[in-house]
Amino acid sequence: MKNILIVTGGSGGHVVPSTSFFEHLKNKFSVSLVSDLRGSKFININKFKYELIDVPNLFLKPYLLPINIFKYFLNIFKSISFIKKNNTNILISTGGYMTFPFCLAAFILKKKIFLFEPNNVLGRSNRFALKFSTKIICYNENLKNFPKKYNSKKVVVEPILKKEIYDLGKNSIDLKKETKKILIIGGSQGASFFDENITDLIIEISKKRKIEVIQQISNNNNLAQIKSKYDKSNISYKFIEFTNDIYELYNGIDLAITRGGASTLSELSFLNIPFVSIPLPSAKDNHQFHNSEYYHKKNCCWLINQSKFEKDKFAKMFLEIFNNYQNYSEKIKNLEKINKNNTWNNINNKIIEIIDEN
Repeated sequence: MKNILIVTGGSGGHVVPSTSFFEHLKNKFSVSLVSDLRGSKFININKFKYELIDVPNLFLKPYLLPINIFKYFLNIFKSISFIKKNNTNILISTGGYMTFPFCLAAFILKKKIFLFEPNNVLGRSNRFALKFSTKIICYNENLKNFPKKYNSKKVVVEPILKKEIYDLGKNSIDLKKETKKILIIGGSQGASFFDENITDLIIEISKKRKIEVIQQISNNNNLAQIKSKYDKSNISYKFIEFTNDIYELYNGIDLAITRGGASTLSELSFLNIPFVSIPLPSAKDNHQFHNSEYYHKKNCCWLINQSKFEKDKFAKMFLEIFNNYQNYSEKIKNLEKINKNNTWNNINNKIIEIIDEN
């Protein structure tokens, strides 16, 4: 039996797919999971056992660069030791700087390396590891910043989702429902912009349309203020934190307001939940915009530039979404179309095929 090590860390965008890979591979292979301290908070410890190996961010604090460089190289040796100890045959990296020492260690030990890139822009860590990887698993044949000389390493698959997402089934949306249920989710990095601006937008919309809100709050210091605003406006609300189990809240959602994280967009898309994407402007290589643009070009979502956000202007847009059911329904039909081949069994067979063939 092959021993597979999945390495992940950092944001939920890296960690969530790693647990999905684990679920797909665990019945056929011996699978282990490693994360850093930041990523560990997105792992459900009741479902997944993992090893914690923290890797410093070399450039987060420039004055600590010499110490961090030493720690980084130390982590390469730790990674070599870990791979040897666990008799690892195959490494799967879901990206992020913490995975690179393991990729180097696997390369030194001549192990097979599979990279995973869920975004429509090749991540920087994956870019460095690409030259000595076996394959890179991705969602888009036309990845931006991808060196053409490595095109043969690309394997395109449907979005890899958690088993629980498939178990939910497609969302059943009642277009005639009087109260519209809106999900506001900023992703694992949170969205302070949403706390203020989207909250005010919801209040503006509620003046003309009855709505119910499920909202992720980025900063708990804003909680009391947002609660007070909603209470005064008689808005039904529920506040949440981002977790790997956020899928439990998808049922009955009529519209989502989100950033441009690949995992969240894939989940909303699969469940036929129309969404408004407001990509994080500071995301590396503008990857959130390109993730959202993919769906926007297929007429599956609405796309808003944060720098051009105007509350009154976009309140009219949101009201039009619920008033113009033809446009809304077209989004749902297009979401259904792009996800028609995405089933748990199809993805499971594809992933196992990729591992076995290489």
